[in-house]
Amino acid sequence: MRKIVVHMSVSLDGYFEGPGGDISWHRVDEELHQHFNDELRTMGGFLNGRVTYELMAAFWPTADQDPTSSAPMKEFAGIWRDMPKIVYSRTLEKADWNATVVHEVEPDEVRRLKAEPGGDLALGGGDLLATFARHDLVDEYRTYVHPVLIGHGRPLFPSRDARTDLRLVEGRVFGNGVVLLRHQRA
Repeated sequence: MRKIVVHMSVSLDGYFEGPGGDISWHRVDEELHQHFNDELRTMGGFLNGRVTYELMAAFWPTADQDPTSSAPMKEFAGIWRDMPKIVYSRTLEKADWNATVVHEVEPDEVRRLKAEPGGDLALGGGDLLATFARHDLVDEYRTYVHPVLIGHGRPLFPSRDARTDLRLVEGRVFGNGVVLLRHQRA
């Protein structure tokens, strides 16, 4: 059975984005970007909310044509274009780049999707994460903790009434100080 795997960067003080959607504090160098590519190319699809999808679609389809893009960036452009994507949005009617729009998160439909053959499904986007967590659909968290305190922004894990026990299955420190914490459901 496939897993729903969260792939998100977070500041040390717990925010996935700063005010106004700022992610300029992300410390993605070539080593970390290559790690992302190695992890994400094995996935069976990307699950994103509208905002995340639109941010990605505004940059990645042609990033490999930019002569200033690094080798890992050029590689990821192809991974992103080719990967099947599900975009969860109540307002978006159509999405390009191998994407399907789904208007609501239906837990039974997500469980059916997990039962299909193929690689795990990478989930990105703060609001979508909150919805999937509320429906108890997340199997693994891969959080990339960046060595920066941004003070305020949108927290990766908003308050909720449920407890989810996890177990650490991997920890890794990258040369730029980013720490991967990989947790699975206990």
